[in-house]
Amino acid sequence: MAKNIMIQGTMSNAGKSLLAAGLCRVLRQDGLRVAPFKSQNMALNSFITADGGEMGRAQVVQAEAAGVAPDVRMNPILLKPTTDRGSQVIVGGKALGNMDAAAYYRRKREFVPAVLEAYESLAAEYDVIVIEGAGSPAEINLKADDIVNMGLAKLVDAPVLLAGDIDRGGVFAQLYGTVALLEAEERRRIKGLIVNKFRGDPAILRPGLADLERLCGVPVAGVIPYLHVDIDDEDSLTERFHRQGERRDIDLAVIRLPKISNFTDFGPFERYDNVSLRYVESLRELGRPDMILLPGTKSTIADLLWLRQSGLEAAIQKAAAAGTPVFGICGGYQMLGRSISDPDGAEAEKGTQITGMGLLPTETVFRGEKRQTQVSGALNTVEGVLAPLSGMAYQGYEIHMGRSGDQPPLLGSGCVYGTYIHGIFDAPGIADAVLGALCRKKGLSPAILTAFDPAAYKERQYDLLAQAVRENLDMDLVYRILDRAV
Repeated sequence: MAKNIMIQGTMSNAGKSLLAAGLCRVLRQDGLRVAPFKSQNMALNSFITADGGEMGRAQVVQAEAAGVAPDVRMNPILLKPTTDRGSQVIVGGKALGNMDAAAYYRRKREFVPAVLEAYESLAAEYDVIVIEGAGSPAEINLKADDIVNMGLAKLVDAPVLLAGDIDRGGVFAQLYGTVALLEAEERRRIKGLIVNKFRGDPAILRPGLADLERLCGVPVAGVIPYLHVDIDDEDSLTERFHRQGERRDIDLAVIRLPKISNFTDFGPFERYDNVSLRYVESLRELGRPDMILLPGTKSTIADLLWLRQSGLEAAIQKAAAAGTPVFGICGGYQMLGRSISDPDGAEAEKGTQITGMGLLPTETVFRGEKRQTQVSGALNTVEGVLAPLSGMAYQGYEIHMGRSGDQPPLLGSGCVYGTYIHGIFDAPGIADAVLGALCRKKGLSPAILTAFDPAAYKERQYDLLAQAVRENLDMDLVYRILDRAV
């Protein structure tokens, strides 16, 4: 049976996911077979495994860092918010349906066997399980039915490292307050504290760290610097949405929909020196980009209405009429069509029907059954500015409830394009071809683009993450925790 260690945080976005990924990489480098695990994840960024299961991308990142294939057992429960008070509930990779928060919490205990079955089967195959918590273990209103923080730690007898985010201030209060709110048995599970996202000289922290250790009765396991590694973020908490930079030779604008999902589809474009990728949510921010990208969404109809009310729909239509390429993926693809209807209430109110943007010759109908599968092949003949994509090999995954008829993998009409393929720009050569076409459209040489190997680049980012974790986390303590010597 595998050894285990759990990373919990003082709050959401304390850096648990990245720390878990870094620890997975370090342990893998040390010759161990490692698997990540998060019993319950709430995220709109998801992934489809080789066997058609759906899981959160954070555990996909951690699996890649560990050098193993993503597996839905690593994230047995995924909650995908559909409204401010409800989510689609996915257990074991399959959607059970939509539930409001109250209904989910009433049923949460029913899912404990599925969580334990997933964990125990992984533990039988690997040497170490690196577990990630969610939010904070000190959310005392939720502790009674907790299955993701201390409740899970008790179920699988996991020791805990507790991470606080110094970048947002108050890290000493975060860590001490969290420990203080825990029950005695829970406090005994915490074997080390981590000060995460530190900028500056760690020496200035030492007096405070000594007091923190005395107050909490737990050693500080490390001070992790603010890391600048290019690794996929969790949804709404990503800093990518707020970055402001100069517009470069090729300027791409991603529409930041209220329920945006799988924004990681556009990550490959961020790795080119002469390309700017901006997330915009107003007419003022849109400007005149070289291409407009419409991402996926968990609420296609509601987000299309938002697009219409904000004035962005009309601006996109005007830009397309003037020859600016527009590219939609999944929900964004559906919005570009003639109509969207939901006769069964799969996503919106039953019987809802809405006109689309009218830029692609499709009509989308939502049904109760979700399509979730990995896909690969060769692209069809593509016309217009993106004609260089014709015949190129693609790979990715589909995850959607709407059906838009019998269409090719990449549908193009004029300068408007749409696809259901998430991850299409990760396929070798696809991003290069798109950006090269945009360069030629502007009269620029594609030579201004910086070519790179995406797979090698990703591996390098994981290695940089592991290096930072190894250098700043007390790995001797980590191994003693794994061996139950602490």
